[in-house]
Amino acid sequence: MTSNRWWNVAVSGIAVVLIALLLVSSTTTESLVGGMACIAVFVLAWFTLGRIAQRNSAALAAFIPVLIATSAVAAGFETAMATIQCVAYPLIWVLIQSTRRAVVANVILAAAIGVGIYINTGSAVVAIAIEAASLVFSLALGSWITTIANQSEERLRLLDELKTAQEKLSILDRDAGVSSERERLAREIHDTIAQDLTGLVMLAQRAQRELSKGESPSDTLGTLEESARTALAETRALVASGTPVALNGGISDALDRLGERIARETGLEISVSAGDLPELDRDTEVVLLRCAQEGLANVRKHSAGRSATVSAWAHNGSIALRVTDDGTGFDQDAATTGFGLNGMRGRLALVGGALDISSSPAGTVLTATLPLRVRA
Repeated sequence: MTSNRWWNVAVSGIAVVLIALLLVSSTTTESLVGGMACIAVFVLAWFTLGRIAQRNSAALAAFIPVLIATSAVAAGFETAMATIQCVAYPLIWVLIQSTRRAVVANVILAAAIGVGIYINTGSAVVAIAIEAASLVFSLALGSWITTIANQSEERLRLLDELKTAQEKLSILDRDAGVSSERERLAREIHDTIAQDLTGLVMLAQRAQRELSKGESPSDTLGTLEESARTALAETRALVASGTPVALNGGISDALDRLGERIARETGLEISVSAGDLPELDRDTEVVLLRCAQEGLANVRKHSAGRSATVSAWAHNGSIALRVTDDGTGFDQDAATTGFGLNGMRGRLALVGGALDISSSPAGTVLTATLPLRVRA
């Protein structure tokens, strides 16, 4: 109860109680007037000094002595006025932040009120008994109040730390999302636009060779236009955050179209075998097509082969796609700086799949395997 509003109610309430006790128990005019004066000083001190004592050290230093002195003088006029300590002790505990200083102030208050009771009654036993009990109760209450306050501060500290941690996690999550999206875009660009542009470059080179030989490049230019339109469509789809994969008719038809296009662009003999696949979910089809694109792109750029085979099949809850060529192979232990194979491994890992590569001077075999998820 640290709100001034509630303490205003408490101080006003105890003042009313004290006035009533004084009117009932007072036997002399002196005690009545003196008691009323003490009540007035107590209320006035609270509303002028006590209300700001928690945030003003000068006000606190003035209010506590006034509180102790007023309580002692009031008890000296009338023993019943010692009831003021019902509010005086809690006020000391709430206003004084140091536990040690609060205990000292409580002891001084108990001693002062004890002296006032002794002056009024002439009995040291009564004064000691009343104030000893009051002091013990006050110390117990104060310890409880202090424990609750410390626990509240600790909870507030933990809540602040939790909020800070949540903010940091939110920032990390946002950064991770941005990084993941960048990686996704990098994969999409590499697997679609970059490969299409590579094909366009090769077709343009072929057209130049045909022109230099005096041959008509009409077929090559037709294939060049078709490839450029495909690249344009994939770019627009990527910008629109759509799926830049032509899967009309399913993965089997998409692989057939891919093989035909690469064959036209490069002159390679490409055979596709994927006619017995079940209907798959969209994500699985996209991963399979991307793996086929990357595999054939590597054949086109690096193998120096004349033919390639793309095959896909389902077996024991998994689906596999294999790209084979008759090129010169490569050293699998050599360091690579390209994005293709690493991007393919990353794409497969996202869906619980794996990539296996076997290469020799007789050619390369690339096998992608991932869990089979049948379309509902």
